[in-house]
Amino acid sequence: MTDTIDPDLLLRAYAIGVFPMADSRDAREIFWVEPKRRAILPLDAFHASRSLRQTIRSGEFSVTRDRAFPEVLERCGSRRETWINAQIEAGYNRLHEAGHAHSIECWHKDELVGGLYGVRLGAAFFGESMFSVRRDASKVALAWLVARMRVGGFRLLDCQFMTEHLRSLGAVEIAQSDYMSLLSSALGSGAAGSGAGAAGAGVGAAAGAGVAGAEFGALDLLLEADGVAGDAAASGCVILQLLGHTSQTGCSTTLSEGDSL
Repeated sequence: MTDTIDPDLLLRAYAIGVFPMADSRDAREIFWVEPKRRAILPLDAFHASRSLRQTIRSGEFSVTRDRAFPEVLERCGSRRETWINAQIEAGYNRLHEAGHAHSIECWHKDELVGGLYGVRLGAAFFGESMFSVRRDASKVALAWLVARMRVGGFRLLDCQFMTEHLRSLGAVEIAQSDYMSLLSSALGSGAAGSGAGAAGAGVGAAAGAGVAGAEFGALDLLLEADGVAGDAAASGCVILQLLGHTSQTGCSTTLSEGDSL
C-alpha cells in the first residue's frame, strides 16, 4: 500500500506557505519547500495573446472542472522530470476526495489533452502542475482557472516557481514576505506566518465555505444562467469577457445583466 500525506497536514502546510515535493517520480521521501521568491498570477493581469484568444473562442477545447482529477494528476506526474512521487499523488487524490483539491481539464474530441490541478484554501488557489499534449491546452486551462477565480471572488493564485511560460501569461515574482501578506489576506484569518497554532485555527475557517464568499463553483452557475454551459465556443466568449477582453473577443455572447465581477 502506498504511503500518503495526511490531507489536514497538507492544508496546514499551505496555510503557512509551504508545500511538498519529491526529487523524482520514484523517490521514496518528500521534502517541504518554502521559496524565498514566489510566483503569483494577479487575477486582473492574465495575458491572453491574440492566438490564445482565438483558440479560446473557437471552441476547439471543451473545458471541465473536477471531471478527471486523478488522470490530470497522473499525467502531470508522468513527465520525465517531476516532483510528484507516489506519496504525493496519493495525498492529493485524498485531498481532492475531501473537496480541497481541484482540476481543470481540456478535452479535444473526448480526449484529455491538457489540464492543471491545485489546492483551494479560503480565497487562495495554489496551482501545483499542468500538462499539455496539444498546443495551447494548458494555457486554455489556466485562462479558465483565472476566470473561475475572478467570478468566484478569489484573491490569490499561487504559481510557486516562476517559469518563462508563466511569465508570458502575466505571472510575477514577489518576495516571500509579500507573499505571506497576500496569503494571510486570502485566508482571512491572519493565520499565515503566525505560528502552527494560529495556522491550524485558520485552516478550519478557510477550508469551509471560503473567505469573503470565495466560491470555486460560481463560474458553473454563471454559464448555466447564461445558457452557454456545454457550448465550448459560447463559453469561451464568456471566459474572455471575464478576463477583461470585452472589446477583443470577436463574440456576440455577453454576460447577463448583474453578472459583472
